[in-house]
Amino acid sequence: MPMSPFLARLREKVGSELLMLPSVSGFVFDGDGRVLMASHGDVHLWAAPGGGVDPDERPEDAVVRELREELGITIEVRGLIGVYGGPDFRTVYPNGHQVGYVIAAYGCVIVSGEPEPDGVEINDYRWVSEEELAGLRTTAWTPRVAPQAFAWWRAHAG
Repeated sequence: MPMSPFLARLREKVGSELLMLPSVSGFVFDGDGRVLMASHGDVHLWAAPGGGVDPDERPEDAVVRELREELGITIEVRGLIGVYGGPDFRTVYPNGHQVGYVIAAYGCVIVSGEPEPDGVEINDYRWVSEEELAGLRTTAWTPRVAPQAFAWWRAHAG
């Protein structure tokens, strides 16, 4: 999905300047304790799928919407893993737009559907174990959050 109308209006006013944006990430786990990782087409890096929170949208609703839009799946949010931000969460997109994300990361499971990348934001997906994740070219923030996500899942999977 292209930039939200809300964000497009902000960009008209501030250009490529740094924007701090609330966002969500869905750490979707399968029955084997593997996590769903998505290849993000704009930056060609792997990360848990997610995206921006729209005005007046609850973060839990945003993560459900984002995974439906990007991968065609319906998820159930099982809980909040944590909220993250800082230097590792800053991005400069190919168009020059600077963004600092504050990410609410959620532990999730698929309720229905099979992942199917939208071909716009997400180009590919794969299920990976914690060990396999180290072999992927990921966003700067993934190595900081993923170990906590796997630990959260092990503590809450039962």
